[in-house]
Amino acid sequence: MVDGPIAIIPARGGSKRIPRKNIVDFCGKPMIAWTIEAAIQSGLFHQVIVSTDDVEIAEVSRSYGAAVPFLRQAAADDESPVSKATIAALDQLAEVTGLRPDHVAQLMPNCPLRDATDIQEAWVHFQAGAALFQLSCFQYAMANPYWAMTLDAAGHPTALFPDALKQRSQDLPAIYCPTGAIWIAEVAALRMAGTFYGPGHVLSELSWRAALDIDTPEDLAIVRSVAATPRDI
Repeated sequence: MVDGPIAIIPARGGSKRIPRKNIVDFCGKPMIAWTIEAAIQSGLFHQVIVSTDDVEIAEVSRSYGAAVPFLRQAAADDESPVSKATIAALDQLAEVTGLRPDHVAQLMPNCPLRDATDIQEAWVHFQAGAALFQLSCFQYAMANPYWAMTLDAAGHPTALFPDALKQRSQDLPAIYCPTGAIWIAEVAALRMAGTFYGPGHVLSELSWRAALDIDTPEDLAIVRSVAATPRDI
């Protein structure tokens, strides 16, 4: 029997836009260390497990307190959805260790500013509801998606939400975007659906800071700057 949920941190070694992204330096520590430490400090998890196909990432992860009971054998390519990688990790975990948790939290290592309190609050939100799947999200702020447009070859715009252009921005409803920071699911439901975007999934809001994803060198530079800025600014 597993006492509590487990955390799985998917961290393949073959990132292309930022080579070795999961262990690149982020404010003095490997990027993945921030997520490992947040998960451990939350005090929620029976185990914090890094799922990787890379020996160096495995060694770095263990040095910061994560368990790496195996090297990933499936879903380590560019095309596999991250949900598939987590399901594959759950399968391998059961095979190698016998652990079969009821709930799993998937924590992406490229969201280093999500902290232990964010994880605790997401778990409380999940437990308080009836949904089997919960994804973290944040509210759009700096750019208003209602004013989004496409351009043809000559530069002529087509508004995606033409009616919204007639309204003041403060009169439009809030729009939210999923972020990979904290995804939670009941394991049996996740296996059946094959994705965290399972039937009836709900969103749990994070601050824009906690929700930041790093995918490109430009993202990395921006989030490093945010990390160096006091939270109350």
